[in-house]
Amino acid sequence: MLARRFPVLRRRDFLLLLADRLIAPGALAFSIVGVSFAVLDAGGTPADLSYVLAAQIAPCLVFCLVGGVIADRIAPQKVIAASNLLIALGEGTFGILVLTGRPQLWQMILLEVLTGTGIATFYPASQALLPSLVPDGELQQASSLSRLAMNLAMMGGAAVAGVVVAVVGPGWALTICGAGVTATVPMLLSIKGEASSREPSGASMLRDLREGWSEFRSHTWLWVIVGQYGLVMMAWYGGFEVLGPVVAKAHLGGAAAWGAVMAAQSVGLVAGGLLSLWRAPKHPMRLVAGAGVVLALTPLALAMLWPLALVCVVSFVVGTATEYMMVVWTVTMARNIRPEALARTSGYDGLGSMMATPLGALIAGPAATHFGVGRVQYVAAALIAAVSLLALLPREVRTRTDPPPVSLEPDIEVAAGPVG
Repeated sequence: MLARRFPVLRRRDFLLLLADRLIAPGALAFSIVGVSFAVLDAGGTPADLSYVLAAQIAPCLVFCLVGGVIADRIAPQKVIAASNLLIALGEGTFGILVLTGRPQLWQMILLEVLTGTGIATFYPASQALLPSLVPDGELQQASSLSRLAMNLAMMGGAAVAGVVVAVVGPGWALTICGAGVTATVPMLLSIKGEASSREPSGASMLRDLREGWSEFRSHTWLWVIVGQYGLVMMAWYGGFEVLGPVVAKAHLGGAAAWGAVMAAQSVGLVAGGLLSLWRAPKHPMRLVAGAGVVLALTPLALAMLWPLALVCVVSFVVGTATEYMMVVWTVTMARNIRPEALARTSGYDGLGSMMATPLGALIAGPAATHFGVGRVQYVAAALIAAVSLLALLPREVRTRTDPPPVSLEPDIEVAAGPVG
């Protein structure tokens, strides 16, 4: 029985969360492939694709912080449900426009802003929800299993999405995304969890943001890593997410090939999740900082025009390192940040990690048009590696160890039926 090996599977609320993290990421995988090829198939240039993808990330600059404050005040599962509805509205409407005619650039940008708002508010609420559903002693296990479910769904979704886009077009892929994300809302609203992470205080949103900032800046390991990934994600997103589909369309075989690259990355994410179930690192921040170097491999492989099979292998390796790093990061945040401030602190984490990403998206397309796709990807790979090595210099990053988990065993609400 799986429940004997993984006791967290006996918890009803966690199983509902697990169902959401199977369905929603699988649906979002259709967006990852669908949006890029909807823009390119509509005659869009690499610069147009930059603008559309930047529009998806830009809301993070505002709504990560707002979402963090809200999720520290009300049940985070309600915030996630609202976020999923925004994503469904944005991607579903995008899909309908593609199916009924050629969407205009301004329409695609506006709809991706809507989708990006949902993604931005999701992150801090998601970080706060899981620790409220399981005891600290099961947190590593719960984080690994939930992310494993997400990545299995993304793996299958990316592979199917590539075929769907190649056979019937990106419009259907985006419509499937909207329908799938909508289906998760009843599950999220069925989660009981905690009504709120803290007692209502009547404090203003500005005061809440100041308290979150105070918590964020008090941890050197936290702001150093967030600063590192702010630059890493800027370079990686531009070199891989924006320019990757351009390389796939020109040299690797189109949408099906890009779907295969995304699927390989998702297989790597699954492998990283399994690795995180097996062991936890002694020096978590050293691992998190060092994992950034690995991300340089994907834009490098595309710049060198490696064969599709080799690009898929590289994508698998990057996925494995990224997922193991994310589990370690999630657990470290939950164990070292005050629970009543976790969502707000995660908002600053999300903002800092992603605030330069729109710039990377905006630069990548025009720069590729002027200097060439390969040259921009080489620069992206070099920047990722250099910044990640610099992040290892602070002593607290290199030597920090996590405190042991607290043994808490609250009453478990057992899910109906066996889990096996």
